[in-house]
Amino acid sequence: MASKGKSRISRSVYERELLRLQSELVKLQEWVRHEGARLVLLFEGRDAAGKGSTIKRVVEHLNPRVARIAALPKPTERERTQWYFQRYVEHLPAAGEIVLFDRSWYNRAGVERVMGFCTPEEHRRFLQQCPIFERLLVGDGILLRKYWFSVSRDEQERRFRSRIDDPMRRWKLSTIDLRSVTQWEDYSRAKDDMFVHTDIAESPWYVVESDEKRRGRLNMIAHLLTSVPYNEIVQEAISLPPRPESDGYRRPDRLLQTYVPDHAATLKETRS
Repeated sequence: MASKGKSRISRSVYERELLRLQSELVKLQEWVRHEGARLVLLFEGRDAAGKGSTIKRVVEHLNPRVARIAALPKPTERERTQWYFQRYVEHLPAAGEIVLFDRSWYNRAGVERVMGFCTPEEHRRFLQQCPIFERLLVGDGILLRKYWFSVSRDEQERRFRSRIDDPMRRWKLSTIDLRSVTQWEDYSRAKDDMFVHTDIAESPWYVVESDEKRRGRLNMIAHLLTSVPYNEIVQEAISLPPRPESDGYRRPDRLLQTYVPDHAATLKETRS
C-alpha cells in the first residue's frame, strides 16, 4: 500500500520499532542456521530508492558468517561469455546461510536493457529463462524473496541533489545514475515488462513504497518476517569459565610498544 498522504513516522517510533524488528531478524537468523535453511533476498529498484540503507538495517545485528551481502561488480570479460545466471549461482547460500543481493540477475532486465549493455536477443532470453531459473531455486528448497523499492521521480531527484551537495555521499552518484534522470520512462517500461514476465506465483515481486525511507525499511523487514515460517530457537545457557590463577606471567614494559596517539584526548566537550 502506498504511503502517500500519510504522516511521517517520528524518529522515536521508528527507532523503537526498528530495534524490535531487528531482534526478530536475529531469531530468524538462528532459525535459518539451526534448520539449515537457505534464504535469498533480492533488493531491486531505481537508483536512490533506498535499497542500500535498508540492507544495512537488515544485517546490522546479524552474524556476517550467516548473513552476507552480494553486490557484484560489472562482469569480467570471461563472465560475459558464461551463461548469464552463472556468476550469480556462485553466490547462492549453502545450508544455514542468508544472502542479500544488492541488485541481482535483474540487472539484465533494467540497466542493461535501458543502457544498451545487452542485445535485444539477450534481454528476450533473460525474460524467458528467469522464471525457469527461479522455479528451480524454489523447487530445490531455497526461500526466495524479491523486493522492488519504488520511489517517485521528484523524490529521486531530491536524493540525487542531496548527494551532490554532500561530500560524504557524493561517491554514490555514478554516470549511470545521472543518465537515469533523463531516462525515467525507459526504466518504467523496462520494469513493467520485467514484472509481466517474472512476477510468478513461485517467486512474486513485493513492492516497497520508499518515498519515506523509514516507513519503507520497517514495511520491508516486517513483511520478510511474516513471510518466513521461522520460530525462536532455544539457546543453550552460556556461562563464563572461572579465571585461573596467574602462573607468573608479567606484561612487557609499555615503553617497548608503539601505541596510537590519544587523539580523543585533544577533543573538547561541546554543549548541544
